[in-house]
Amino acid sequence: MTYRQRLSLFIFIDSCIVLTAIFFSRFLVDGTFHVVTFPIVLSSVVILLSHYFLSFKFHLYKKAWEYASIGELVSILKVITISILIASIVQQLIVQEIQFRLLTVTWLLNMSFIGGSRFCWRMFRDSYLDKVVNKKRTLIVGAGSAGMMVARQLLKNNEADLLPIGFVDDDEKKHKLDILGLPVIGGIKEIEATVNELEIDNIVIAIPSLSKKELNMIFQECAKTSAKTQILPMLEDLMTGKVSVKQFRDVQVEDLLGREQVELDINSISENITDKVVLVTGAGGSIGSEICRQVSKFNPGRLILLGHGENSIYSIEMELKETFKNTKIEFIPVIADLQDAKKMLIVMSRYQPDTVYHAAAHKHVPLMEANPEEAVKNNLIGTMNAAEAASWNRVKTFVMISTDKAVNPTSVMGSTKRLAEMIIQYMDGVSDTKFVAVRFGNVLGSRGSVIPLFKRQIESGGPITVTHPDMVRYFMTIPEASRLVLQAGSLAKGGEIFVLDMGDPVKIVDLAKNLIKLSGNSIDEIGIEFTGMRPGEKLFEELLKEDEVHEEQIYPKIYIGKTSELLIQEIEEIISTYSNLDKAEIREKLIKLANYQVRLKPKLPVPM
Repeated sequence: MTYRQRLSLFIFIDSCIVLTAIFFSRFLVDGTFHVVTFPIVLSSVVILLSHYFLSFKFHLYKKAWEYASIGELVSILKVITISILIASIVQQLIVQEIQFRLLTVTWLLNMSFIGGSRFCWRMFRDSYLDKVVNKKRTLIVGAGSAGMMVARQLLKNNEADLLPIGFVDDDEKKHKLDILGLPVIGGIKEIEATVNELEIDNIVIAIPSLSKKELNMIFQECAKTSAKTQILPMLEDLMTGKVSVKQFRDVQVEDLLGREQVELDINSISENITDKVVLVTGAGGSIGSEICRQVSKFNPGRLILLGHGENSIYSIEMELKETFKNTKIEFIPVIADLQDAKKMLIVMSRYQPDTVYHAAAHKHVPLMEANPEEAVKNNLIGTMNAAEAASWNRVKTFVMISTDKAVNPTSVMGSTKRLAEMIIQYMDGVSDTKFVAVRFGNVLGSRGSVIPLFKRQIESGGPITVTHPDMVRYFMTIPEASRLVLQAGSLAKGGEIFVLDMGDPVKIVDLAKNLIKLSGNSIDEIGIEFTGMRPGEKLFEELLKEDEVHEEQIYPKIYIGKTSELLIQEIEEIISTYSNLDKAEIREKLIKLANYQVRLKPKLPVPM
């Protein structure tokens, strides 16, 4: 109905209630049917007029009563109480007597009837008009402030397709209590039983302060059920209205890594990047493109996007120009091959970068086993060309992206990355440029990661293929890996191999199981098939060799590896002769050299 129709209806209802209340109060107080007296009529008129005036003043007729709560009840209390007080004052001034009992009973009846007339509409709507149809029965994990906010919004929001049924929380003081009419059923360990007993369709994890290990533990309990598991967005986003109850996000595999991200020293990074010229090789790749995004947040003067693939460079250029269109950053795409030493010298000379992040490399283990000559060309020759060009043009800092596969390598890829580290450390000793390497494990979501493969296999109905049931890997997210690279550049003194404390390694088979559960399938439906280890693979990856480890951290969760023997002459020999060797010989030489242990000859006694 229109506002005028609604206003007329409420004025009519209130008039009937106010007049009925005062005359009925006279009957209750004095026990007589002689209710039409001058004091009663006078009080009726005063209360009625006061009620109209105060209702407009406190916007009582503009309230949306289907959403009525404590605030609306307080408004009704003010209007009725002030009206009764005005009537008592008028009685004292004109009749010289205040009928306290009559006014008290009138106040009670007005509160009951006017308040009831308003709130009964909400009760009717909640009970009948908005009766739940096809809503998903939802269990909320966490009975704290965030959980209550979720429950309140779900109960109020007609468009939400989730119906809260109850809470689970490990706080025993809340067990068996009702919050917003919903029971706190038990602890986290009772999730499976609760889901089965109450026929729960959805689980919402509403504890913003959870660590990743705690979230992993809760998810493992949720994964025992058939219910879909979702997680609360950032609490401040809910409070500020950036997201609604319809925007719970699915739990991602990144949430289950069980390790916290490293906090960065923003000031030191800014000194190296802000208003400077930064060049990123492999800028179109998974790691390189994320480094470009992270670098751009620090407002460099110029960002050189160097890569071999024109499509990927174009994509990252367009993305950055759109994202940072309100900044003065100049994005310069450069199509170049690292194996072209002359082109690398020209690029470095033309743009004179202050910092180079060298992310370009061949990283796929089985492919490099089949094509070892390409690993030599890209990972060794390409790194040497980029490093020498940076040195020749007096670049301040050169940061190379390495891998945990460079430790005790058993693959061509790992071996070439280990030898590339040696090139970087050698260049630091003969150049004014500070050369460093950053070594970390697998990155989730990169093109060579197992995650995209597992997702495709799940989408096609399975099975997921895992090489070995005991295979474990270290994992981190692409943004965190990229931020670590920036931090390494700011910490560089020259010659270091920076290594992140990546926490506990993750079993690949557990990762596969989690992905299956996150997709809403069961392990029996998708299946896991063990295919055997591929050439060059190891069961366990290491981040540092025993003789490389510095026990002290240079920065929270960041270590520095000790400098080992640099076999630069042997590396140059491989570079000069690899084209004359077959694949097996190249592979053998690379792995042997990367694992070469220098044995110091015992010192002879000095002749007297």
